[in-house]
Parts: sequence; C-alpha cells; structure tokens
Amino acid sequence: MPKNKRPVPRKSSNTPEDKDDAVTRMLATMALNLAEQEDSATQSTVLAEQAVEFERLIRKCLNQKKDEVLYEAIERAQDEDIGAWQYLRSHIEEASSVTVIRRDNAPAMEINAFVVPLLVQSTGGLKQAETFQYQPAFEALVQSFQKAGLESAKAKVVLISHAYDIDEIDRITYSHLSEMVRDAWASMTDKKITATPGLERSIAGWSQTDFGAQDTAVELRFLLGFALKRLDDPFYVEPKEEAALDAWFDARMARYQQWTTEVAPLVKRCLAPAGAPLEVSFLYQDLFHGAKEQGMAEYAMLQMMSGINHALAENQLAASDVSVVVGPCDAHGEMLLRANVYSAGGALLHSADKPLDLAADLQDAVDDVCDALATIGVTQLSVALRFDASGNPLEVQPYAPN
Repeated sequence: MPKNKRPVPRKSSNTPEDKDDAVTRMLATMALNLAEQEDSATQSTVLAEQAVEFERLIRKCLNQKKDEVLYEAIERAQDEDIGAWQYLRSHIEEASSVTVIRRDNAPAMEINAFVVPLLVQSTGGLKQAETFQYQPAFEALVQSFQKAGLESAKAKVVLISHAYDIDEIDRITYSHLSEMVRDAWASMTDKKITATPGLERSIAGWSQTDFGAQDTAVELRFLLGFALKRLDDPFYVEPKEEAALDAWFDARMARYQQWTTEVAPLVKRCLAPAGAPLEVSFLYQDLFHGAKEQGMAEYAMLQMMSGINHALAENQLAASDVSVVVGPCDAHGEMLLRANVYSAGGALLHSADKPLDLAADLQDAVDDVCDALATIGVTQLSVALRFDASGNPLEVQPYAPN
C-alpha cells in the first residue's frame, strides 16, 4: 500500500493587508460598542475586557506606525455612528500624545505633548532664520510654565526651540507624535545623549509665503512642549465635585492669562530680533490635538473674515450695506460652514467657507461666525438650514442670537 503523503499546506490568504483591514474593522466596531456603554453606571465584564483590548490595539498600531489603519478606522466609524467616531478619535488622539511608563520599584510616570497656539501679526511676515536666536529668552520661556503654575513644580518641562507652522504641525501623524513623545521621554530621562529622530523629522521648515515687505501678515504658529510628571502628582488631580471642578479650571485659566501677559515679551524675542513690532495673541494651552484643532479653527475664522473684508473693499461697500447668510454645506464629503455675502440687490459678492467639525455644536459654530460678522459691522444676518449642491441657501431665516 502506498504511504499516506503529508498534505501540502495551503497558502494563507490572510495577507498583511487583510490583517490591517481586520484591525480597522475591529477598532470601529469596538468604538461603537464602547461608546454606547460609556455613560452606563455599570459595564459588563465582556465590555471591560474589550476596552482593554481596544487600547492595546491602538497602542500597537502607534508602535508599528500603522497610521493608515487608525485613520481608516476613524473614517469607518464616522460613516457608522458619530458617537463611535468621537470615541475612537479621542482615544487615538490621547494615546498618541500621552504615554504612561510603569517600572518595577518606581512610581508610574506620565509624559505628554502639549501645544500653545499663537496668532502673530507682523509686517512682512515672520522669518524662520530669525527665530530662537536669543537663548536667554528661550530658557526663561521654558522655566515660565512652572513658575506661573501651569505645570507642577515637581514636573520636568521641555520646549522645542521652533515655532511650527500650519503645514508642519498638520504633517505630524498619530504614530509620528507617539514617536516624538518617546523621543522626549528618552532625552529627559537618559543621562547620555540619545538620538531623537522623531523630533528632528518634525521640523520640516516653514512653507513659503507671498507677503510683501510692507504687508500686514497674521500667521499661526505653534509652540510644542513636553511635560514629564509622576502619575500621582496632586497638582494635576481634578476635583470630583462640579463646583470645585469649575473653580479649579477658573483658577487655571486665570494663571494662564497672567502667564500670557508676562511671557509675551519673551515669545516676541524668540520669534524675531529685539525691537521687531510684533503682536502676539495666545490661544489656550492644551494637549497636541486639542490645541492644533483650536488653532486651526481660529485661523480659519480669521481667513473667512479677511476674505469678506476684502470683498467689501473691492466692491467699495460698507459692512452695513450687505447681507450675509450662514449655514452648513457638504463639499465632496467634507462638512463646511459657509457664509455668503450678498449686495442690496441680491447679487452674490463673496462666498467663504471654514471647516465644520462633526463633533461641534452647529448652533455654537453659527453663533461664532455671526458674532465675528457683527464685529466687523454686518447687521443683516440670516441662517440657512443648509446650502444645496449648487450653493443655494435653503430655508433661510433671520439670525436670532441666543
């Protein structure tokens, strides 16, 4: 009798692409399950285990630099459920910007990446080659975070001696930021000099601008820093009672506002030679993604108002001579908030858009735009339910502020 031959193993169809797609689907599904139970008083054992696996998968993707998996999972969750999309995006953002290090016989440590967005007005625009040329100002700026009570006196704080522009900050992916956090941890804890490829790669250089020498330029810049602290540092413990929590944040905001006044001269000196006529407006310090979003939103608003002002000047009209309709629109799958400017005769003079975050409250977003329009003198304001594919506003009603 012939001997039975060992069967030839089948080729696996489970390619790396298949595995990545499976992880993408798994993250989106987990986010949907966990988001639905987020406000529940009790969580099943199965969901508790899923939450642990959910965080592990996110960390694994970050460590393996699989940004495409994370971004595709966010897109998939967005198509399925806004709550799941918010849940997944927020957890990926936090995992990429905050790392907790636990070691035997040592307290647990946390390191995070924070950002301070700046709006800088100058004549002719900032010049990268002129920034961070005066070391004493930079050193004093770094020390100010603890002196002003923005970070714990027991923490370690470092600041990158570079003001990131919009394109640089936007190129930093989730895995790149996670790598930067690990680089910062190594440089802040190792006694020997260590390589920091993630940090070095993040400084790609500013994009070119076309400001003339005498033009008034308003530019968005980001100061990026890292804070290393004990996980149990009482300085960072937020009160549980609502009134106490509100007071805690109010006190923090007051310290921040005082800090902006005190460090404004240092920031100006870091951004330009002594005596340069700069005006700096500080947005609020936050973790990387929150601060980035805040800065982008504020800059988009400025661009919208600048475009409208330019249209008024071109048509030799005062703001009170025009009417503006504000409302959401869908531009090739991207949600925008649009402001159409019309002449007294009803002719469309200008259309300006700004990104609309799906997680944002639409009424708040409309109020912000209408407040800005009122500030420049627009008195005839209306709100549309939406703009159609041809750009026409639908179901227009007079704007009534809350």
